[in-house]
Amino acid sequence: MTERTAFPPLGCDLPDGLLAVRAAEGDEEAFAVLVQRHGRPLLALAHGMLGNPEDAEDAVQDAFVSAWRRLPEYRHSAQFRTWMYRITVNRCLTMRRRRPPLLLLDTVAEPAAEDAWSQPARSAEQDAASAALCRALGDLNAGQRLCWILREVQGLSYKEIAHVTRTSEQTVRGRLFRARRSLQEAMGPWR
Repeated sequence: MTERTAFPPLGCDLPDGLLAVRAAEGDEEAFAVLVQRHGRPLLALAHGMLGNPEDAEDAVQDAFVSAWRRLPEYRHSAQFRTWMYRITVNRCLTMRRRRPPLLLLDTVAEPAAEDAWSQPARSAEQDAASAALCRALGDLNAGQRLCWILREVQGLSYKEIAHVTRTSEQTVRGRLFRARRSLQEAMGPWR
């Protein structure tokens, strides 16, 4: 009788690196934890890049399928999260090349009924400001928009963004500076 290696039960307290190793060995439950852990931020990233929730879901699903297949190639030189961002960005860029761009970001949630913003005039103003932000993001070049989304929406560090975009940290800083300046000018009337 051969003894099997006893793995501790899966939970949210295991680091991504260990889960990725287990998933690469065929542990579907470990991969499911990674999907659960990273699915939402990747979906937000894809939605920001593609502007369409259905396309974003397709992109993230394709990214996870690709990651599952490529897990044996994952070398742990980058964090799993950063590796998944790179795969998702590549998938989104491929999808964008296949179709004309749409609105990029729908960041404003429906206001709650008891919220002061629920008054019709304020709600209309909020919708107009959101539309102006979407247009301003659409006017950014792709590199600036991607860096802005990764930093301001996803909260990645400059180093992580550089890895995802395959550029230097200095390039990331420059793109973010130009993106923020352009957005500041475009959103000036909404201050």
